[in-house]
Amino acid sequence: MKTFEELGVCEQIRRAIEEMGFVQPMPVQEAVIPTLLESRKDTIALAQTGTGKTAAFGIPLLQRVAPLLSPQGGEADSPVATSYPPKGRTGGPSALVLSPTRELCLQIADDLRDFSKYMEGIHIEAVYGGAAIEQQMRALRKGVQIIVATPGRLIDLKNRGYAKLDEVHNIVLDEADEMLNMGFSEAINEIFESLPEEHNTLMFSATMSREVERVAKQYLKDHQEIVVGSRNEGAENVNHIYYMVQAKDKYLALKRIVDYNPRIFAIIFCRTKLETQDIADKLIKDGYNAEALHGDLSQQQRDLTMQKFRQHLTQLLVATDVAARGLDVDDLTHVINFGLPDDIENYTHRSGRTGRAGKKGTSISIVHSREKHKIRNIEKEIGKQFVEAEIPKAEEICKKQLYKVMDQIVKTDVNDDEIAPFMDDINRYFEYIDKEEIIKKIVSLEFGKFLAYYADAPEIEKPVSERSGKSGKSGRSGNAGGQTDRQKRMNKAQEGYHRLFINLGKRDGFFPGELMQTLNRYVGGRQEVGHIDLLDTISYFEVPEKDARKVASQLTGIRYKGRTVRCNSEEEGGKPERSQRSERPQRGEKPQRGERPQRGEKSQRNERSQRGERFQRGERHQRNEHRQQQYEGGGDWRDLMRMATEDNRRARKQFELRGDEPDFSEEGWARRKPKKKK
Repeated sequence: MKTFEELGVCEQIRRAIEEMGFVQPMPVQEAVIPTLLESRKDTIALAQTGTGKTAAFGIPLLQRVAPLLSPQGGEADSPVATSYPPKGRTGGPSALVLSPTRELCLQIADDLRDFSKYMEGIHIEAVYGGAAIEQQMRALRKGVQIIVATPGRLIDLKNRGYAKLDEVHNIVLDEADEMLNMGFSEAINEIFESLPEEHNTLMFSATMSREVERVAKQYLKDHQEIVVGSRNEGAENVNHIYYMVQAKDKYLALKRIVDYNPRIFAIIFCRTKLETQDIADKLIKDGYNAEALHGDLSQQQRDLTMQKFRQHLTQLLVATDVAARGLDVDDLTHVINFGLPDDIENYTHRSGRTGRAGKKGTSISIVHSREKHKIRNIEKEIGKQFVEAEIPKAEEICKKQLYKVMDQIVKTDVNDDEIAPFMDDINRYFEYIDKEEIIKKIVSLEFGKFLAYYADAPEIEKPVSERSGKSGKSGRSGNAGGQTDRQKRMNKAQEGYHRLFINLGKRDGFFPGELMQTLNRYVGGRQEVGHIDLLDTISYFEVPEKDARKVASQLTGIRYKGRTVRCNSEEEGGKPERSQRSERPQRGEKPQRGERPQRGEKSQRNERSQRGERFQRGERHQRNEHRQQQYEGGGDWRDLMRMATEDNRRARKQFELRGDEPDFSEEGWARRKPKKKK
């Protein structure tokens, strides 16, 4: 194992990182730092999360920006000193670090400031959305050497003329895969177009996706690749455990897992912002020390939440993937996946939040039977084996909590001097209570709520595969890569849920996130959703049985991207109707393929339509006959007006008399004269 001095790190940075507790370089630092100091080639570095990537690119970046600070104290013949800064510099920023999230942006900037603590003339500024832009503009106007930014805010400042990139000769893309997954491709393209032709690009990522490879081919010239471990490998010091439960029991399972680990310090990952806030609210209501972190919070709220979590004032952080990307929190014991992500790369980043810097960690996933194939896919990708565990029993949880309380009592420090003046009163108060009774009361004070909750708590049953013994029809055995569309059509709803059909699919841009947004908008409240099966042109999703009728009626008839939505029970029709599939597309849209109705469906619709028309004609005929009978039977003008009012009411029109009612009692008023006989 080499030292930082042997890697070529200058004295000023070594002094700073020693104060931060850096003793020996991590494997990624040992592989990357000397390569970047000695070479000017573009570089892609792949390493597990939590292995020290920030220092791996931050230290060489600082030495490139401050070339006079060399490992030997400032020789002019240092390779870094003679390369940069280029001639004719005017004092603009010479290095740029891009990150996908605000939290990671601030974290990188703080680390670089710590590394450069003893380097004079190095100014680092973090620019990101959600904060006042005026302060960032003033900082850039004063002059900085390194900008750490999120892509959107950087482009805004560039367009305003404050972020000048024409002298940036070093650019780093940290968490490059996530930036591209979040849709920053166009922003990154615009930033690269603003850089000088001669610049050095460094890309750091935990996974190597196709998007990363595409950007590497487009913007990196003759690049070198440094891989620490294996491509897309999971964190080495993390154990992977999963619990199999029914969808309706996921929150109860989460509570049991947290209760079974009394000293847990964890991030709970959820799929959507709404689910994140919902789970956090439930945990807080149930007495847990939890906070939510997602994109709907203001920057001030997010900063305060992260500050409390880093200081261990918050025990459980419920977060979305984007908000928690790249967060470095000390001593994180667990990562809990409340639902597995669709993208395996996201699981790699999630589990990488724990087991950092050589410490042990545990990644727990709460899944139901239809997500089991995802477990197998993740195992293949990260090269690690998952262990299936049983949901802790009530008795086991109570024992764990009891031991925690007893341990706290025994390890509590007592200041004899401070408590001595009160001991006489304490002894007098407990004079008639024996020692055993006092111990029971003290333990019950902390332990009583768990005994009360779990006394009558039902056991969470492990779900039984609904297609066991039917692998010849629709089982998933032997198909770890996922289900076919045919198999998805044949899935059955789990117990307590009803399966609904909707005539929107992946070709319509309809994915789980869009489904949840649509439900929240039109159904209202926080609608619980079970398993979702997405096909190309249609989808199936599960909701609690009591909500099925309401959800179907609220979604039917709405418009989604120019299309009329139909939602009903899968038994009523799991095929899209031709009338909806053949709607005239909006301008610029292409008609969807593969949407022809089943044979005989058109004739059925025509028959229903004809029956409806015959019914309406018969109803109108009956009303007219009744009207004629009334009129012939001596009905007066009031009967005629009343019948007209009823007709208009059916047509949702208002029909009322204006002014006073006329008096027609005068003899001969408006009486039709009899026709003369010829």
